[in-house]
Amino acid sequence: METEFDPDRPADLGPLYREQAWRRLSAEQFDVVVIGGGVVGVGAALDAATRGLRVALVEARDIASGTSSRSSKMFHGGLRYLEQLEFGLVREALHERELSLSLLAPHLVKPLPFLYPLTHRVWERPYVAAGIFLYDTMGGAKSVPGQHHVTRSGALRVAPALKRDSLIGGIRYYDTVVDDARHSLTVARTAANYGAVIRTSTQVVGFLRDADRIMGVRVRDTENAETAEIRAHCVINAAGVWTDEVRALSKQRGRFSVRASKGVHIVVPRDRIVSETAIILRTATSVLFVIPWETHWIIGTTDTDWHLDLAHPAATRKDIDYLLETVNEVLVTPLSHDDIEGVYAGLRPLLAGEDEATSKLSREHAVAVVAPGLVSIAGGKYTTYRVMAADAVDACVDFIPTRVAPSITERVPLIGADGYFALINQCESLGEKYGLHPYRVRRLLNRYGSLIDEVLSYAADDPSLLRPLDAAPQYLRVEVVYAAIDEAALHLEDVLARRTRISIEYAHRGVDCAQEVADLIAPILGWDRDKVDFEVSTYRARVEAEVASQQQPDDESADALRAAAPESRVDILEPVPVPE
Repeated sequence: METEFDPDRPADLGPLYREQAWRRLSAEQFDVVVIGGGVVGVGAALDAATRGLRVALVEARDIASGTSSRSSKMFHGGLRYLEQLEFGLVREALHERELSLSLLAPHLVKPLPFLYPLTHRVWERPYVAAGIFLYDTMGGAKSVPGQHHVTRSGALRVAPALKRDSLIGGIRYYDTVVDDARHSLTVARTAANYGAVIRTSTQVVGFLRDADRIMGVRVRDTENAETAEIRAHCVINAAGVWTDEVRALSKQRGRFSVRASKGVHIVVPRDRIVSETAIILRTATSVLFVIPWETHWIIGTTDTDWHLDLAHPAATRKDIDYLLETVNEVLVTPLSHDDIEGVYAGLRPLLAGEDEATSKLSREHAVAVVAPGLVSIAGGKYTTYRVMAADAVDACVDFIPTRVAPSITERVPLIGADGYFALINQCESLGEKYGLHPYRVRRLLNRYGSLIDEVLSYAADDPSLLRPLDAAPQYLRVEVVYAAIDEAALHLEDVLARRTRISIEYAHRGVDCAQEVADLIAPILGWDRDKVDFEVSTYRARVEAEVASQQQPDDESADALRAAAPESRVDILEPVPVPE
């Protein structure tokens, strides 16, 4: 099996790339160093690299290990923000949605039909129709159909799971769905393809400075505790919910602060809700989404303040009960706790300003020059990551001694996008070539796009890699191998929670296939038997802690149980407390 680093394929972020990246971090002078491997951070790395800048990105854990792997899995404009009169935000997000559907990431971002059930006569249909008309038109949408009105009978034909008395009619419209972790990883690999140095398990522990000028960062490898200094003309703090902690390391006062809001989702089997479309339900304070996710439904989300462990937000029994009770109000056959196969909790990094002007910001994003050479960016929506990234790099221009070109990422497809549409039409022939069912080929294309040949090439000398995982048959064994060789996976959790979504798609939450997956990646990552046993036991302990925390009545008791589980990245330092 070929595992050598190939400089002609810099998007392959395997073990040897990682070694080379460590040497480059301390040896080179960068224009920009980005802190944080969420979607905004990797977007900033891509934006800077495609402007011709020398850029490095460091992430303390894994790509998308925080907020960017725990969203509602929608790449959307935010229909509900129209009601809050945030027209600029919605227009911007819808423009980004159209770009990704048509050019940037058509292999990852997919159209998704929705049903909006109507519950009030006379006024609600024209009111909602006007909002969806704006939603359909203001972002220049060409890749999805417009709204379609249905009677109650028409709504129940496409969503028989709904109670007849829960609606009087409905409006069908389109939005989009995305595997957020895979999308973020693809942005990171695209940045590497254009020259960015991407390194995970690399935690910022301090800043380099000359008087009041930030000159770079000091980092620590969370796998072996080695340290290095990275010199850069500008540092972008894109740490999401950790923004304030990173800013505190610089000993600078922030122009804004970040409030963490917890959003919990549950995952149930597809046959538990009979519907051809996704469903959006109004609640007393927000909306609830019921999103089809291959053989499952994702139901969410909650919105509550979180002041505890930022790395591992815990869902409580109360959170889960709320989601079940809310969705069961409209379902003919109610869901129970026994139906739940997966649960995940994420934190939204909402802006909470230090003065009245910024405290009103919510899903808008803000960019601030915290000190000369240090830029912070926070807030925003997953969908607008590209705009946020461009704004962050723009804020660095004054600190970079050479001319900086304008952002061009709206014309830069992500890796895997090129040729995707043609390959979709060739599923039959590709299936014959690899001995796979066309359904399996289509699924691979929707995860890797035109990189499918690269993924399946590892099975050329070992056809057994084309077999599904025994306890997670949605995934082929070769996908696990590819995650370790090319996709920067360093731990079992990286593969089960983010390179695949096994941790939320199977009732065993990855425990039943942990040993098989660990055995597949062990020779690639150089694990001995003790390391394999450690990874498997650590992952099982993580799942046990999560399941136990989900039975607790409140955040504090759930957090205590979840935080007690061991970490696979054992050398991560405690976050620096933020000064009051």
